[in-house]
Amino acid sequence: MTDYIVISMTHLDRIDRKILTILQKNARITNKELASQLGLSPPPTLERVKKLESSGYITGYAALLDPKKIDLGTVMMVSVSLHQHSQDTIDDFYKAVDSLDEVLECYHVTGDDDFMLKVVCKDINEYERFVREKLAKLNSLGKIKSSVVLSTLKNAIEYPIREPFLK
Repeated sequence: MTDYIVISMTHLDRIDRKILTILQKNARITNKELASQLGLSPPPTLERVKKLESSGYITGYAALLDPKKIDLGTVMMVSVSLHQHSQDTIDDFYKAVDSLDEVLECYHVTGDDDFMLKVVCKDINEYERFVREKLAKLNSLGKIKSSVVLSTLKNAIEYPIREPFLK
């Protein structure tokens, strides 16, 4: 069983926030390089990173891919409305969407629609097949609205690490 150290944003000091900022920009940085940027020696730097991981601030590391190189250059933003809003219906939708590899992101939203999905496909024909053969077959589906992403102006992967608000 893993022991988790619970720390809140208000307990992150300047160095912890700097670690989070640096690792978001370059997760492959060596501990030695990270320590150098922080002005610390490697052992306490590694201890801080491990603390940030065990407390859930750092949830994983990933390689970022060029979607065009892997034949997934078409991005769609898809608004979905459910025909019912019971807890079972919403839970079933969560499970179904989680199994769809084409869906990269799913947000439960307010407004006219219930969910916003970010979907990637090779092209518009593949997206049409995705809608007909997968998305439209979900039992809880009421309405689908699709928007083709023409270009991406900003695709940030880094969260801004801010100083905590002082009261």
